[in-house]
Amino acid sequence: MSGNNEKPLRVLVAGLGNMGRSHALAYHRNPGFEIASLVNRSQVELSPEMSGYEIRPSFKEALAELKPDVASINTYSDSHADYAVAALEAGCHVFVEKPLATTVADAERVVAAAKANGRKLVIGYILRHHPSWVRLIAEARDLGGPYVFRMNLNQQSSGHTWETHKQLMKTTSPIVDCGVHYLDVMCQITDAKPVEVRGMGLRLSDEVAPDMYNYGHLQVLFEDGSVGWYEAGWGPMMSETAFFVKDVISPNGCVSIVMDERAKSDDVDAHTKTNMIRLHRAATGPDGRFAAPDENLSMTGEPGHQELCELEQAFLLKAIREDIDLTRHMSDAVKSLAVCLAADESVRTGKAVRL
Repeated sequence: MSGNNEKPLRVLVAGLGNMGRSHALAYHRNPGFEIASLVNRSQVELSPEMSGYEIRPSFKEALAELKPDVASINTYSDSHADYAVAALEAGCHVFVEKPLATTVADAERVVAAAKANGRKLVIGYILRHHPSWVRLIAEARDLGGPYVFRMNLNQQSSGHTWETHKQLMKTTSPIVDCGVHYLDVMCQITDAKPVEVRGMGLRLSDEVAPDMYNYGHLQVLFEDGSVGWYEAGWGPMMSETAFFVKDVISPNGCVSIVMDERAKSDDVDAHTKTNMIRLHRAATGPDGRFAAPDENLSMTGEPGHQELCELEQAFLLKAIREDIDLTRHMSDAVKSLAVCLAADESVRTGKAVRL
């Protein structure tokens, strides 16, 4: 990855929720990085492996004082754009959790700042670093389009997880927060432009902000005729039945991720661990029966959540060290966000949105 003579990159990690703590641990374990400081509005308990790092309350002050090489932004969505632009203008490379911003204009502002300052911007699309998802995309493309995408990630949450979900929903709906991953997957499979989005949603709890909904469903139409839906619901009322559907259908068959039946929807590893990919071919023989049996592609030994975060930060290091062109990576992040925000607009207006 890099020669031993290269100095580690000093990184400032902002936001110590689930993802922030996982990314901080990834930097701690990667000799290519050195943590300059952690930033969080309140003091949080760190794992024994991470003890010894200071936690500062102010990102702007830490940025000015420590002058890090890299800023890692894992705060709530509404601060992503301002923090990222400030860091890029201060000469930092930036890793920012998804979604990149809460508006398309803000997302474009961050990308423009990365280009203007000649810095790398990596957005936290964790599934791009996951061998099973890379395989799913390759197998789907091999089948050929047009496609039907059926995808969801519902989470029956309670306790601390429900508190986190309610905090997230102060600024971002579930179909935007998680939907960007799956819209990104759809776009990678078709290469076609999304042209229209429809959305519907419902607020299923008085604990959710009055102008927000904790269940949402979007439908997207693509230029090549492909169609897709994505569903996301959070909260103690959500069903554990069919909470994880990942299915791509084409005229030639389908490819699906098959979940472990014992998995629970609030288990973060279950959101990425796939267990198995099933490949079904539509072709039939002279007797009208399927010509080939379904193929089960075993995905044993694949990375868990923490290992994926480590792969993601290894990619950031490689992008910086090897000056990888991230133009497509950045434009893809804006594109998937634009679709999900249009779906959110459709939920609120009751009208389809042309892109």
